[in-house]
Amino acid sequence: MESNEVLEKLPRHLLSLVIEQPYNEYTAQDHAVWRYVMRQNVRYLPHVAHASYLEGLKKTGISINEIPHMYGVNRILKEIGWAAVAVDGFIPPSAFMEFQAHNVLVIAADIRPVNQVLYTPAPDIIHEAAGHAPIIADRQYAAYLRDFGKLGSMAFSSIYDEEIYEAIRHLSILKADPYSSVKAIEEAEEALDDISGKLDGPSEMALLRNLHWWTVEYGLIGDLAKPRIYGAGLLSSIGESYNCLQDNVKKLPYSIKAKNVSFDITTQQPQLFVTPDFDHLNLVLEEYASTMAVRRGGLHGVEKAMLSGSVATFVYSSGLQVSGRLNRFTDYNGHPSYLSLSGPVILAANGSVLPGHGIDYHSQGFGSPVGFIKGITTPPELLTSGELEFHGISEGKTVHLVFDSGIEVKGLLVEITRHEGKNLLFSFNQCTVAHQGNMLFQPGWGVYDMAVGAGITSTYSGVADPGAYQFEFPIPKEKTHKLIHTPKAKKLQQLYQAVRSIRKKGEMEMLKSIFDDLLQNHPEDWLLPLEIHELLEAKNDQQELKEDILRHLKRKAIEDESLLKLIQDGLVLGKS
Repeated sequence: MESNEVLEKLPRHLLSLVIEQPYNEYTAQDHAVWRYVMRQNVRYLPHVAHASYLEGLKKTGISINEIPHMYGVNRILKEIGWAAVAVDGFIPPSAFMEFQAHNVLVIAADIRPVNQVLYTPAPDIIHEAAGHAPIIADRQYAAYLRDFGKLGSMAFSSIYDEEIYEAIRHLSILKADPYSSVKAIEEAEEALDDISGKLDGPSEMALLRNLHWWTVEYGLIGDLAKPRIYGAGLLSSIGESYNCLQDNVKKLPYSIKAKNVSFDITTQQPQLFVTPDFDHLNLVLEEYASTMAVRRGGLHGVEKAMLSGSVATFVYSSGLQVSGRLNRFTDYNGHPSYLSLSGPVILAANGSVLPGHGIDYHSQGFGSPVGFIKGITTPPELLTSGELEFHGISEGKTVHLVFDSGIEVKGLLVEITRHEGKNLLFSFNQCTVAHQGNMLFQPGWGVYDMAVGAGITSTYSGVADPGAYQFEFPIPKEKTHKLIHTPKAKKLQQLYQAVRSIRKKGEMEMLKSIFDDLLQNHPEDWLLPLEIHELLEAKNDQQELKEDILRHLKRKAIEDESLLKLIQDGLVLGKS
């Protein structure tokens, strides 16, 4: 993989999802599919896409005639401050968002089969490289993507979100495989419906994914009556980029309400949202961000963490970051008063683990009160050394703290940990922690490290220092299908390769025998006849063969209405 400065800064815990692009596995037919779609895009999108698309296509240097290699993509993307990595299909949403937060474009390495040229139900290299990459050359839009990624990487998922992700991934893999049975697809659709029916309500991540879908993937921009395209899903779909602008697809003003509109990733969308400009995207994102636990903190954030069941980070008002899995909490007057986390846990500040407070030390968990100390109006993290001593809180002394919530901490204070002028931790020996007769910590358990903070200012999914926590995203259980072509399909691939070689070397004599082979053994194929016709058109050669191919293509368009526009558009391309 060609590296650049952006990739070199990528956190290690994301690297397990990165794969080597299987470039040598792309067939000549795959390259022909790429070429067909990209040439259609260059012909059509200037009339309907946001003005930055074509300029971005030039900046990113993405090839029109063949599938781009990641080496080349990264060499060019680094000029605009981004990078790209190859992945195996859908990856977990939080991981996708975190890549985006680090200015890294995630590119699914597969490419759609020829029977899904118009629209693919799964992410592929056309969608990512031809859809996302050109638009990120627009600095304003790229900043929106980065900000969205930062929020998305900290959004809480529900306990069912992972099941839904796996079910969607499974369904998309089946639908993207031309050899999948109808029964297998129907069973996958039923399984997804069953899991979706368990949801009590959407999670933070689910709502954020809706906003992502209706902007980054399927967004329209400009005038509501005559919008232009900027969403990558539309830019990469030569079928939907046309259909989406027709009157039968409802156009709605983009607002925070879009978070409540779900979507089906495996089909074309019945309605789309139109933003007046890229600035408006940030306004809506900020409006949603203000409702998230990462911004609100407090009891709201703690409850979100508890419902998610996942590893989370709790930021005390002192700046202390406590990362682990919440197993219980108490509240007092609408505010969290005690947090108990199961191990492993790390304590950090500014995203870096505090010395001696990693997963080995807090392997069994961590628990601490939150709030004000009774009788002291100053938040405990802001108490100066003099004020602490005045209240009897000094290293080397036995200290008895009673919190407004009723939680009591009593023990020999051995150390006060400070950071950036604030108290982060009080560490005790021979300590007891109790609440209403319940013992929360006993002297025999060792040193008690008490988090200091009047409140929880932020709560988010994930850990403050992933490296110290040894955090890694799980690799998807199901791999995308490596297509096992039939002997007949392999022979067709050989014909595509022969035409590809002729385009490079100009040996036109073989085209008639290739077309005769197609007619006899592969009459269902429509793309290769277009490629041959285009070569003949360009050289003004073999007029009789050209007319035979044209008659064949017209018959196919009449016999199969779904091919009509594909063939018509392909013939137009051949004349350009």
